[in-house]
Amino acid sequence: MKTQAQTNPELIQLCRIIEDMTIGMITSVDARGALVSRPMAPLEMDSSGIIWFFTDISSGKVGHLNPANLSFTNESRGTYISISGIGEINTDRAHIERLWTAFAKPWFPEGPESTNLALLKFIPNTAEYWDAPHNKMVRMFAMAASVVIGKPLWGEHGTLTELASTF
Repeated sequence: MKTQAQTNPELIQLCRIIEDMTIGMITSVDARGALVSRPMAPLEMDSSGIIWFFTDISSGKVGHLNPANLSFTNESRGTYISISGIGEINTDRAHIERLWTAFAKPWFPEGPESTNLALLKFIPNTAEYWDAPHNKMVRMFAMAASVVIGKPLWGEHGTLTELASTF
């Protein structure tokens, strides 16, 4: 994912956490009221903290993006994040062309001119994260020690609440 410089300290932290993550799960509420999740590859986190994805404009999720949740997991790093926000559809062809990648071609064979190709604009509001930056062996030891002492010994856990303040 491409990332642009952030000015808000909480957006800087959000960017640091997710910048190397290649697949996120977007969850929304479908027409029947059920939670539905789907994997999506983030393209960019812009300077306002908005996370951009390609999407098919004919997809069922298009009309059900408010509210939405975006989650990322990096098990090897011990990093997990759940981001609440809203999604919007954007059909700006110049923006689509700027973000185009050959990795999208299997889903959009006509390239950036594909008629069903649009951008999903995810606007974050709040995020909760868990980050255990140690290697897997240290995390396993911490988990065992947690069992012995009866309370969790984990890395950093926090909530980011000032994500939408720049909009």
